[in-house]
Amino acid sequence: MISERDTMSGLAKGLAVIETFTADRPRQSIAEVAAASGLDRATARRCLLTLAAQGYADYDGKFFTLTPRVLRLGTACLATMPLPQMVQPFLERLSEALGESSSVSILDEDEIVYVARAAQRKVMSIALMPGSRLPAFCTSMGRVLLAALPEEEARRRLATRALVARTALTVTTPEGVLERLAQVRQQGFSVNDEEVELGLRSIAVPVLNARGVTVAALNLGLPVRGEDVTTLPARYLPALLQVQADLRQVLR
Repeated sequence: MISERDTMSGLAKGLAVIETFTADRPRQSIAEVAAASGLDRATARRCLLTLAAQGYADYDGKFFTLTPRVLRLGTACLATMPLPQMVQPFLERLSEALGESSSVSILDEDEIVYVARAAQRKVMSIALMPGSRLPAFCTSMGRVLLAALPEEEARRRLATRALVARTALTVTTPEGVLERLAQVRQQGFSVNDEEVELGLRSIAVPVLNARGVTVAALNLGLPVRGEDVTTLPARYLPALLQVQADLRQVLR
């Protein structure tokens, strides 16, 4: 257990400020950062100005934006994780064989974080890459990862923030999502039908280590082509399960 007296509160506050910047909030004022981080305005201001002074943020006199220098933090993390390097060759072979984009992600509280990707085509309006984040509750990989948790832990993570609809098809009630998670536990995979973005479907399976523990999720992102969504498992699940089995042999 780490004692509070052994930690740096200033560093913790600075990291909290960095985490307020998202795809939905790339440009923020001091007041907006203070509200999002829970810090008072004076503390938020000092953190933001420190980030700007160190080259991690730009400031135009009213709004702050993060600079590419922040990517050094995430890149350093990904570079030290063995998982991305281990799964990338499998993703590339899978995508080449099927002609579809594939990804692997891990769970970070209530979000998924992409750690590896092999893109055959652009299937979303936003560019996905290692380090990209999406809500876990409405994504196929997120539901696979949430389903691997004890139900009470999954419920806690779903209660972290409002479940905001991304399309008219998004399931946004905790009980509705929990029903989907129970289905995922039973069948061993998750199918997403335009809940993240209209025109996009996906199918995901857990990535297991040699002990059978879920360590990540693997998916295929698919454009809607007119076929019934119920046909996706028969068409794509065998290839995903083969990669799952192959990865289980190397993830020790």
